[in-house]
Amino acid sequence: METATLPTELATYWKQLDCGFPRVETVFADCLREALATLSRQGVDDYIEQARFLGKMGRGAEPILIFLEEWPAVAKILGETALPDIMAAIRRMWKSPNGKAITPFLQSLPTTARRLHSAEQLRVYIDIVLDMMERTTGSVHGIHQTFPSPGLPEIFKQVSVLLGQLSLAGLKNWVDYGVRHYDDHPDRQIDYFSLQSADSRAVLQRERHGTLLVDNERKLDMYLRGLWQDEDHLIPYSGAFDELRQPVPYYDQLGIRLPDAYDDFISPLPLAGEGLGGEGAQGSPLSNSLPLNGRESNRLPAGEIIISGLDRYRAALAHIAAHRRWTTAIFADNFSPFQRMAVEFIEDSRVEYLAMREYPGLRRIFMTLHPVPAEDACDPELESGVRHRLAMLSRALLDPAHPYRNPHIIGCAQRFHELMRQGDAGTQEMADLAVSFVARTRLQSDNLAKMHFKDTVVDYRDDNRQMWKFIEQGDEEEAFDEPRKIEPGEELKGLPPRHYHEWDYHSQNYRPDWVSVYEALHPQGNAADIDRLLDKHAALAKRLKKLLDLIKPQDKVRIRYQEDGSELDLDVALRSLIDYKSGATPDPRINMSHRTSGRSIAVMLLLDLSESLNEKAAGCDQTILELSREAVSLLGWAVEKLGDPFAIAGFHSNTRHDVRYLHIKGYSEPWDDQVKGRLAAIQAGYSTRMGAAMRHAAHYLEQQQADKKLMLILTDGEPSDVDSKDGRLLIADARQAVMELDRQGIYTYCINLDSKADEYVADIFGKQYTIIDRVEQLPEKLPQLFISLTK
Repeated sequence: METATLPTELATYWKQLDCGFPRVETVFADCLREALATLSRQGVDDYIEQARFLGKMGRGAEPILIFLEEWPAVAKILGETALPDIMAAIRRMWKSPNGKAITPFLQSLPTTARRLHSAEQLRVYIDIVLDMMERTTGSVHGIHQTFPSPGLPEIFKQVSVLLGQLSLAGLKNWVDYGVRHYDDHPDRQIDYFSLQSADSRAVLQRERHGTLLVDNERKLDMYLRGLWQDEDHLIPYSGAFDELRQPVPYYDQLGIRLPDAYDDFISPLPLAGEGLGGEGAQGSPLSNSLPLNGRESNRLPAGEIIISGLDRYRAALAHIAAHRRWTTAIFADNFSPFQRMAVEFIEDSRVEYLAMREYPGLRRIFMTLHPVPAEDACDPELESGVRHRLAMLSRALLDPAHPYRNPHIIGCAQRFHELMRQGDAGTQEMADLAVSFVARTRLQSDNLAKMHFKDTVVDYRDDNRQMWKFIEQGDEEEAFDEPRKIEPGEELKGLPPRHYHEWDYHSQNYRPDWVSVYEALHPQGNAADIDRLLDKHAALAKRLKKLLDLIKPQDKVRIRYQEDGSELDLDVALRSLIDYKSGATPDPRINMSHRTSGRSIAVMLLLDLSESLNEKAAGCDQTILELSREAVSLLGWAVEKLGDPFAIAGFHSNTRHDVRYLHIKGYSEPWDDQVKGRLAAIQAGYSTRMGAAMRHAAHYLEQQQADKKLMLILTDGEPSDVDSKDGRLLIADARQAVMELDRQGIYTYCINLDSKADEYVADIFGKQYTIIDRVEQLPEKLPQLFISLTK
């Protein structure tokens, strides 16, 4: 990337970055374009500033490369406000002996962001790992930290497994166990935090309890859309680390906030319709089948009722969706704190009453989860009973078979049901009812500092912040930044990087978001060069045409009602002419075309464009690249004659941060001069990171509607890259990619031009390969091989 060729803005940011790493220079423009499209203007400035720090930190090019590639995608999930916490954590590692953990920490951020979803959750996660770092970093005589934490890099490598199975509370318990028991054993600490020891896996299983929001987000999103015609982001929070405030569900302009995990709820209460009564309790379609982790929500043998964590999420979402549908914000300034509390309790009951009337099956869940405070549980001489009375009232409003005898509660419940039967009761009417109830039931002891809380918390209800508005703005008002839009005139070129996992055969697990693939349209060349190559092989093309005529399906299917087609459809044309003569609007679809029936094959040809293709072929004056161009030209011509949908792409790599995928021909593009021009311009350079390229090519091939999907890989050597010292690593990843594609229904086949390919190609492709020792025969062999594979 030459600075002089960049737009002014990119050149300015490159100068601010002040980075001397050549590997960063090659990808900076692509990364910055994604940042400009994703981040605010201040966010881009912070992005460059922090990247500059990472580049001058003394840890090499990896930290700055990872940050430039990953942060825009992470910021899209967590928000730009998460950056200070991340950089503060990096600075603490940098100033300690744990600098080697910075790279795996940055690499794990995309996975961490996808699992945690919010900056608040990330802050808790960072507190956990930094606390572990402080407790496991060794020191000399307890004075200066000298030895790095053995397990810190390992926990970042396993973050996808850990956050995929544990809530943050469970993660903290798992970490605490490892620190307590292996603090003085560095090797065992590594085994524990890398999930290699039996003890580590046993503790992981022990802490795996509850239903995780992140694992059920799709189900809950469909529930919200399908039943409530509502849609919003679901954002988890952790209640395990805020014991003082004890956060509850809420919603704002950023999304709906729910706990990151819910345990199954077990209650001794009878089921709705079995002692609770109430309309809609029986016979509803939702009340008879409530899923519970593969079981049904039924009465247990001891008379208990169990509500699954998933149903607890449904209850919380139903309550919030009901508020969003039926609650109207009212002014809070003229209400006392006790009155506001009463209004919230009664309004919560009103929206749940309406929700149960619309979906009777919700009664079973709400009535099981709603507490039933004992009427004599609160001693008014010793503690304030405001919450106790309001919790009893809330239960009485929803449960006609409630056990309470307090005349004020009974009277208020009767007035509530009268208002609901009238059909026009809203939030203001509930406020009037609440003020009346508070005035009738007020006691001197309500002002006592000690308040009765037992059985008064309805934990699926939100904090009601959205039902209040204020005449005078204060701390209750929240401001949200407008999402940044691209100003007119800004032109963003290219595609942002697409991140793929990579298989690590040492740990027998994937490295998440390990490889960055940049896709671009291949530059144009001279299409006449390809025509000259076809003329050069005219005799071979003539022989191939005879073979193609034999395997080409002869059945033709007529496709009618086309605006553009190969011939006129006389029936439709006459009908349109009659309509035109009679004054009606004629049908413009007067043409028809034909397609061949009986062959359903989609092909992807993936070309290895690594540096070794510039070498001369043995016994030939041409380079391997020139012979490959001739062979692909003949293959493209042959597939076009057959009519099969096919695409052509090339790839090469310069470390895992810079895998280039060059689009030459797409499935919807014809074999024309534009495609020929791209093929004529192909050049070779860099290395061969095959697994990532195959996964990206499969992204397009799997979308094709075909009975057989074939991926041909044309290469002249084994997978390799400059940042991979272990030769087996990328071979194992390519083999894993072949297995992944096989599960997707894609048949892979390798045409290898390396005479030593017997040493590795079978490890990757099994028996699905052909080695062409005499490269000069490639133009003849490649089309024939394709024909034999697709007969």
